[in-house]
Amino acid sequence: MALISAPKFVSWISGVAALTVCATLQAGSLPNENAAEWSLSKTAGDIRIYTIEQPGSSFKAFKAVALMDVPIENLMAVMIDPTSCVAWVHGCTESYGFGEGTFGDRYAYSVNDMPWPVTDRDYVLHIQTEGNRASGEVVMHLNAVPEHREEFDRYVRVDRSDTVYRFIPEGRQTRMIWLQHTDPNGALPGWLVNSLLVDIPVKSLESLEQVAQRPQYQNHDLIYDPQGQLTGVRLLQSGDDGGDSNR
Repeated sequence: MALISAPKFVSWISGVAALTVCATLQAGSLPNENAAEWSLSKTAGDIRIYTIEQPGSSFKAFKAVALMDVPIENLMAVMIDPTSCVAWVHGCTESYGFGEGTFGDRYAYSVNDMPWPVTDRDYVLHIQTEGNRASGEVVMHLNAVPEHREEFDRYVRVDRSDTVYRFIPEGRQTRMIWLQHTDPNGALPGWLVNSLLVDIPVKSLESLEQVAQRPQYQNHDLIYDPQGQLTGVRLLQSGDDGGDSNR
């Protein structure tokens, strides 16, 4: 079997602790996923986009809910790929990891293209991942940590961004719930960002479903420790028995 080790995937998207501390992860300033104030803004196939006012910010938060026709193992293979952000996140033009890290706790840098004449934004993100065998769910937390990387004059550094990805297996399909609030910093009109809140997650999720079906993201398995906590993703080789990894 081929294990995907931290050095191979730490060079990507948005933590420095063992998975045993992931139960204490917080969703930053994100609104409650089940808050009554969420308003349905768009429906596109199996994708639903909701928005909500965010206290203290002129920019709304969004919640995207999608049922994707790919297994969770494919999606997690995408998530740990240091090159995949550019392939599926709408507007992402550059992404790489840096520093030391583990499957459950790592850092990444990315750049997002903005419509002219707005200056492109860059992000420094701390990513923490948790999951357990009993529920089958995997949760990723991505939070801006702007001070962890030097700034570049050609970009505006985003200093407030909180994101949660929740992956819920449903047979050979996966339901993904994506919560995010970003204050893009600098002179950027709220109406522009709020208009992108709907288009970006729809286009990104449509791309993610397609990207996760590429050959390099198939035939993967989730790795759990003896306590049933998620510790990684492995590429299955011929003869491997997937679906029951305790490594």
